[in-house]
Amino acid sequence: MNRNVKIIVISGLIAAMFISGGFALQIQKGYQAEGAVYQDVAPFRPIMPTTGEPVERETFINQGILDLQAKYPDAVGWLTVPHTGIDYPFVQSTDNSYYLHKDIDGNNAVAGTIFMDCQSSSDFSDFNTILYGHHMKNETMFGPLLRFNNQEFFDTNQTGTVFLADKTFRIDFFAYLIVSVDDLTVYDSPTDNRAIAASLEYISENARYYRDINVVPGDHIITLSTCAYEFQDARMLLIGQLVQLQP
Repeated sequence: MNRNVKIIVISGLIAAMFISGGFALQIQKGYQAEGAVYQDVAPFRPIMPTTGEPVERETFINQGILDLQAKYPDAVGWLTVPHTGIDYPFVQSTDNSYYLHKDIDGNNAVAGTIFMDCQSSSDFSDFNTILYGHHMKNETMFGPLLRFNNQEFFDTNQTGTVFLADKTFRIDFFAYLIVSVDDLTVYDSPTDNRAIAASLEYISENARYYRDINVVPGDHIITLSTCAYEFQDARMLLIGQLVQLQP
């Protein structure tokens, strides 16, 4: 290799190092900003329900969610999935793009915010309520959903919790799927029983991991969705049944 070629190669390597270093710094700053946002919202995290006397519907509130909504008008509730680090508020906008790269304050953010599908009912009264989050490499947001792509983890981590202002749901997870982003069946929320039964059958037949917990038309489910990289435009889904705990 002659001297001029060596200079070109070395210059290219140095440039590549600066570029990659710049990307790494940008990513690190993004993670730091994400952590700062989480510290801001952490005080609003609801308290897990305890066993005891039933709470009357007219008097029950999750005060943390009310306070969260007072500060962040788009906030809907809070999602927790034990043993994953998924422990975040979630929001809803008038479209499904705003919070892809915005934090809960509306500032630009690589990690975005966990958000509810703009067509889902915020009271979780639909058959299928969909929440989206980025698949972050540092295992924040919905990155940890990848852990469920393991039979043992799927078998031993079966529940989560959704907190709304006026109610709390336990999530009983029953299906993990890899699908295409344009899979209309899993991203739909049918309203008639025949279509709901067909949707549940489709989930059971196409799930990578599945357990039969007897979900039937009339029940409500939640779908957690993030990117997967097994093929172009792949998505991973963790689906669970919603069981109301409070009130």
